[in-house]
Amino acid sequence: MAISRRQFGRFGGTALVAVLAGTAAASSARFPAPRWLGDPFSLGVASGDPTPDGFVLWTRLAPDPTAPDGLAGMPLAPVSVDYEVAHDEQFRTVVARGTAVASRDLGHSVHPEISGLEPDRWYYYRFRAGSALSPVGRTRTAPALGQRLARMRFAFASCQSWTSGYFTAYDHMSREELDLVVHLGDYIYEMGWLRGRVGHEVWEPQFEGEAVDLRGYRLRYAQAKAEAPLRAAHAAFPWLVTMDDHEVDNNWAGDAPGLGVTVQRLRPLFLRRRAAAFQAMYEHQPLRLAQLPDGPSMLLHRRYRFGDLADFTMLDTRQYRTAQACGDGNVVVGCDERANPERTILGAGQREWLLDGLANSPARWQVLGNQVGMSRTDMDTGPGVAMPTDPWDGYLADRAAVLGAAERLGGRNMVVITGDRHENHAADLRRDHGDPDSPVVSAEFTGTSITSGGDGADLTPRGRTMLDANPDIKFFNGQRGYVRVELDHELWRTDFRVLPYVRRRGAPIETRAAYVVENGVPGVREAWRPDPPGTADAGGRPGSAEAAAPR
Repeated sequence: MAISRRQFGRFGGTALVAVLAGTAAASSARFPAPRWLGDPFSLGVASGDPTPDGFVLWTRLAPDPTAPDGLAGMPLAPVSVDYEVAHDEQFRTVVARGTAVASRDLGHSVHPEISGLEPDRWYYYRFRAGSALSPVGRTRTAPALGQRLARMRFAFASCQSWTSGYFTAYDHMSREELDLVVHLGDYIYEMGWLRGRVGHEVWEPQFEGEAVDLRGYRLRYAQAKAEAPLRAAHAAFPWLVTMDDHEVDNNWAGDAPGLGVTVQRLRPLFLRRRAAAFQAMYEHQPLRLAQLPDGPSMLLHRRYRFGDLADFTMLDTRQYRTAQACGDGNVVVGCDERANPERTILGAGQREWLLDGLANSPARWQVLGNQVGMSRTDMDTGPGVAMPTDPWDGYLADRAAVLGAAERLGGRNMVVITGDRHENHAADLRRDHGDPDSPVVSAEFTGTSITSGGDGADLTPRGRTMLDANPDIKFFNGQRGYVRVELDHELWRTDFRVLPYVRRRGAPIETRAAYVVENGVPGVREAWRPDPPGTADAGGRPGSAEAAAPR
């Protein structure tokens, strides 16, 4: 991606070198490391956006990650950060090395883009700054385009409010056998719901109030990444990340602010806030130069291919949308405005890009990384209709366009993976959700939160209402955890991995239920569900019920 004039002006001199050095083999200048007063790699390492010949690496120098000024204990001066990529964990066979420049302009983060590697294999990587050596990360290149890929396994997650509980789910995720992790948003929360972590840890003064500037957002990311389980999951696999609302402001939509602090609801102030939030996101995620923010704009919709098996299309349902119909996006009765054909959740450009990609992809599975619920969610069990307007229920024209494209895919199946709701769902997606006899054309799997909402429960009153009022929602669970997926050319299998609690450490994990999608047969089908819930062996793997499930 070319650097725009605005970016050039903003990242001039040394800072521009820092940005570009993050993608080059080496930097021509050396910037010495300071005398460290803490571990500069306290926020860990990460990788992401894998291609057949490489990936992007990430770290941020942060010897004092939650310093109140948001600068993580770093000085003004830039620092040279060396990196190595190897075939082996001992780095006996190094295949790529270089130097990136960490500058204050981007929070002393680096994003070196590695290329020229072999497809479909694991690599190890590490960073060095002065005498300090980072933890070792492991990552994987994608299979070659068109390569016959027998099987793939990935997990997806979302919604990790620090104040709501411990990130134990990531301890379990880091021990899974996965090729990829997809994060669907709400990686941070712009504010905490409690003054501390569910009564166990004190809320430090710098986290009071709501993040509205770069300092505040940097502190929220540092707080999240200080969690060892999250660092372990980042170090174990490559990630694909996008955002939802809480990376900026609750229920924000396009240029319209959400439900946050009143003064920030003026459009110029909100756009300044959005620019700060986007920069902090870039500084803390394994994102490529193409995702470098340009003020309040950031390119997050993108597509990654994995052989002939799967295309992952990451959506952005926040930045280009029309403001929510009939209020702030909560459940409303009626609301004919939802059907206005001018309303959009994707924006015209992203919608056309999505539809073109679906029409032309040769992959067996089209995976849509989606932030907010696409399935119909009526919360009135009677003859009336009461729906939230923040998800796709508030944007009927765009939903019809996407599901119309799914109907035309034939043997190239579309499956939607979704976050946001702090619940597990398995749902059929119909060509026309206003017509119960309309054909099922796709499937949606909604994954619960890592922590948001606290411990949760298996079946809540809200869940009973949702199941009663929406026959296309086949499964509901309100516990915390993540979703594991295994797919081959004939079957997609979803395992809902749940924890019994998150308000204290050390929770075990189990698979609450498994659902499958068969190649060429749209919609979800139950594979197994233990009754009563809670049956799993010591390793968190289900017993005989899973062995009998279709593979």
